[in-house]
Amino acid sequence: MNKQMLRTTITQFRQIALFAVGVSLLTACGNKQGGMKLGDSEYAVITVNSSSSSQTTSYPATIRGTQDIEVRPQVSGFIVKLCVDEGATVRKGQPLFEIDPTQYKAAVNQAKAAVAMAKANVSTLELTEKNKKELFNKEIISSFEYQTAVNQLASAKATLAQSEASLVSASQNLSFCTVTSPSNGVVGTFPYRIGSLVSPSISSPLTTVSEIGDVYVYFSMTEKELLQLTKAGGTLKEQLDKMPPVQLQLADGTLLQETGKIDAVSGVIDQSTGSVSMRAIFPNDKKILRSGGTGNVVFPYTMDNIVLIPQSATVEIQDKKFVYVLQSDNTIKNTEIRVSNLNDGKNYMVTDGLKSGDKIVVEGVQNLHDGQEITPITKEQQVAKFQQAMQDQKDGNLKTAFN
Repeated sequence: MNKQMLRTTITQFRQIALFAVGVSLLTACGNKQGGMKLGDSEYAVITVNSSSSSQTTSYPATIRGTQDIEVRPQVSGFIVKLCVDEGATVRKGQPLFEIDPTQYKAAVNQAKAAVAMAKANVSTLELTEKNKKELFNKEIISSFEYQTAVNQLASAKATLAQSEASLVSASQNLSFCTVTSPSNGVVGTFPYRIGSLVSPSISSPLTTVSEIGDVYVYFSMTEKELLQLTKAGGTLKEQLDKMPPVQLQLADGTLLQETGKIDAVSGVIDQSTGSVSMRAIFPNDKKILRSGGTGNVVFPYTMDNIVLIPQSATVEIQDKKFVYVLQSDNTIKNTEIRVSNLNDGKNYMVTDGLKSGDKIVVEGVQNLHDGQEITPITKEQQVAKFQQAMQDQKDGNLKTAFN
């Protein structure tokens, strides 16, 4: 009975030991920063190479039509008809709203009557002036009487001109009762509906017509970033022509198929933010983009002579990044590097501190110190040793596992 209990206890101890080794293995695998060291002095090393890298960065952007024209009434009255619906595509001169024309039609009729009366008065006074002239020539009447007739005719003609001007004004006001589109584009929302009383002094426009065959996309970049793009010199037009095409990321995360071109840069830097406003123009033949929308302008960058290294190979001390560079005698040197702000979350782009052909330690760097001697192995050798250690653990070869 005692022997049976002893065997059971030994078996349990073995299982506990295997479990502890497995936990240690999982912990080592999960520690991406520290990595995994296989052997007392064996560390995985890679040889770095410089190359060019195409990267992108994005800037929040606002979409606007090439023209966003507010439509406002030029006469007062009640809206009696909506000629189009919200969001409709319209052409220049197409009716949008009808304002009650009753009083304006009456004003036109009244002006027409005034013109007719003035014309009749002018005709009568022309006859009078002609008759007075003959009598004056025969010295039957005095010059005063004749001149009075001439002045009366001139006054009647002035009254006629005034009446005709009033008719033009009344006719124009009547035409304003039909509110038309000022340009080709897409109609916005209607804050006023049938029955609403509107006037030229209303706070909100009747609607907005946006030309969106092409759209403007506004975004901002820092002064430093702008200098990097324009430091080559030349006129502003030449600098804009040299800027690469940009893409537009829509609100749903997809990219617009058509590319855009930067066509304007603000001449003033915002002192509060240190940024400069820029504008890109995008074709919008499919009418996907709408004025007032948002997105991100995706700007391409090409970086030359950069070295790509895994982030696990770096040590950060006081906001500075270091790597361990392998020397010819297998010792390591703690070397400061500079990296780009752009990264994919797994790798750094080194812009200074490393050169092509350098060898760096990529795992277990938290356990190293400057001048330490190591046994360099390749990533493939590291993977093979890891797999062998897993197999030894599985087979219960605790004596050989992780040696």
